[in-house]
Amino acid sequence: MKNFALIGAGGYIAPRHMKAIKDTGNNLLAALDKHDSVGILDSYFPQADFFTEYERFDRHLEKQKRLGQKVDFVSVCSPNYLHDAHIRFGLRIGADVICEKPIVLNPWNIEALMEIEKESGKNIYTILQLRLHPAIIALKEKISKSTAGQKHIVSLQYVTSRGSWYHNSWKGDIHKSGGIATNIGVHFFDMLVWIFGDVVESTVSEHTAHTFSDKRELERASVE
Repeated sequence: MKNFALIGAGGYIAPRHMKAIKDTGNNLLAALDKHDSVGILDSYFPQADFFTEYERFDRHLEKQKRLGQKVDFVSVCSPNYLHDAHIRFGLRIGADVICEKPIVLNPWNIEALMEIEKESGKNIYTILQLRLHPAIIALKEKISKSTAGQKHIVSLQYVTSRGSWYHNSWKGDIHKSGGIATNIGVHFFDMLVWIFGDVVESTVSEHTAHTFSDKRELERASVE
């Protein structure tokens, strides 16, 4: 059984992490969120310690570590702009880190995380759920069996609804979420790369609070 700590317990995605930890027979030691409306914890780990202040959370985990109850994994479900800081925290306390997408908003921050990952000997994992979707797996297999060297023409459109709350939350703040490209579109970008190969060139044609579009050349596809 592995011990988990959770950063960001009050949002949409955190209950899925709680359920996964429970379903895999592991334990949630402590959770952190600046909001205290986290009654969902009672459905999975009512015994978990809960904190609204980062400093007390840090101190508690350090104390538990000295008592022989170390954290094996830190699950990061905080706002996007805090991900790299919370990943560094997890690595510093000697834990592997599972982080919601995107890991960072600025690409140069990845290099720093890679260095700390090597220094700590621990690993950073992110959630790439479309790679586990049966339809996407089938599509990848179909593409891999197509004529070698064939360049595919792909048009991908995704429309989803969000209430007015979205633009009044951190998700609607481009400095905190990166905008809809990184907050919503990131999974599709990963899916395309997984199926059609690395990005050769990408040109953004529109990026507003409500829409994002681009054209990108991948190794085996031209995507709009």
